[in-house]
Amino acid sequence: MKLLIVEDDVRIASILVRALTENGYAVDHADSVESGVEAIELEAYDLAVLDIMLPGHPRGGIEVCSRLRQLRPHTPILMLTALDSVASKVGALDGGADDYLAKPFHLDELAARVRALLRRSPRVTPPMLRARGGIQLDPATRTAHRSGRSIPLTAKEYAVLEYLMRNAGTVISSSELIDHAWDSNYIGFSNVVQTYIRYLRKKLNLPGEDDIIHTRRGAGYIIMPADDGEP
Repeated sequence: MKLLIVEDDVRIASILVRALTENGYAVDHADSVESGVEAIELEAYDLAVLDIMLPGHPRGGIEVCSRLRQLRPHTPILMLTALDSVASKVGALDGGADDYLAKPFHLDELAARVRALLRRSPRVTPPMLRARGGIQLDPATRTAHRSGRSIPLTAKEYAVLEYLMRNAGTVISSSELIDHAWDSNYIGFSNVVQTYIRYLRKKLNLPGEDDIIHTRRGAGYIIMPADDGEP
């Protein structure tokens, strides 16, 4: 899943990006109302975390929130406010936010609120994702199972597998996986997707089991939807 953070404080933004990335999300960062609005006009994010107090604009993060509500009405929005007052909270919620978090906050609480908002989002598919071969992925607990066994995944492995399973039956290109599982500033090895697909295959497939992830040469990768009646 891909998240947007709009926060002008470089130190706080760095902490937020690192914490959410470690939780398996691809995270983009904007530091102003203008760059935040530009980001949401270009990208369909799964969730946005917006600071209320942004410089250079009288409405700050509320302006980004309003614009996001116009463009993508169902995107969950978490507002960050330095003012833990009733008026500040009411302003955030009336401005279109789904939830608010007062600064300072614990990163564990931030991650929990993000998970809760994503679970409630109509853009998110049903809680348990299933695919052919008996593979199950639970976004609520971020765990994978196949044929009754638990499969440990790193944050990035989870992000790649989740996107493939959310789009089961569709061929997903490497560039699309990079767009959704890595942030927009990613500059690295061109074979990073191939590397993580190899990691996943080693974990998902025991000897004698069918491959879960199929390669379509020149096109990308595909996971097939679960058959009717398949658990």
